[in-house]
Amino acid sequence: MINIAIDGPSGAGKSTSARAAAKELGFIYVDTGALYRAVGVAALKRGIATADAKAVADMLPSLKIALRFEAGEQKVYLNGEDVSKTIRLPEASMAASDVSAVPAVRAFLFDLQKTLARENDCIMDGRDIGTVVLPEAQLKIFLTASAEERANRRYNELISRGTPVEYEALLSEIVQRDYNDSHRAIAPLKPAPDAVILDSSDMGFEEVVAEIVRLVKETVPDEA
Repeated sequence: MINIAIDGPSGAGKSTSARAAAKELGFIYVDTGALYRAVGVAALKRGIATADAKAVADMLPSLKIALRFEAGEQKVYLNGEDVSKTIRLPEASMAASDVSAVPAVRAFLFDLQKTLARENDCIMDGRDIGTVVLPEAQLKIFLTASAEERANRRYNELISRGTPVEYEALLSEIVQRDYNDSHRAIAPLKPAPDAVILDSSDMGFEEVVAEIVRLVKETVPDEA
């Protein structure tokens, strides 16, 4: 199986770019961030403090999280409920940052991620895919962009969905999440030693997708 790992900070465009590249290559796309967001949403729904590691860990046995591919789109289900839209709200982002620092959560989701990679040609994105989940991936990409550009993209995305939000609040959230993700004790956000660094600050969406596809075909030319 061909496994491509794409890591990077929140708002760098990993999900949209990886999804489009996977479609062009005929691979499945696995958004691991969606899994952590689902755990975060589960905690929020139950009134559990997402930074309370013990309470979050105690909740895990009652959760059933599934990725389903419906009409070419990835859907995320939490105990049978489609939470694909809920997990994209700003509060879900910060909740995901908190729960992803809980070792029990990472262990809970690790097997699911490994199974998906073992059974499919896939592009998997997240924050520790190349360093922890798929260190054997044939290609590792670290996709990044400036905090200001990421906040601007997120702002435009949410406004287009009719979700009111303040740019400065988004920028502050992104800076804080970058700090949290890169300083956590378990699987901190960082490029794998052999990762290709791809800065998308001055790149359009199509350019990023084209570059990912080019890198995949260059790395595994006989398979991709």
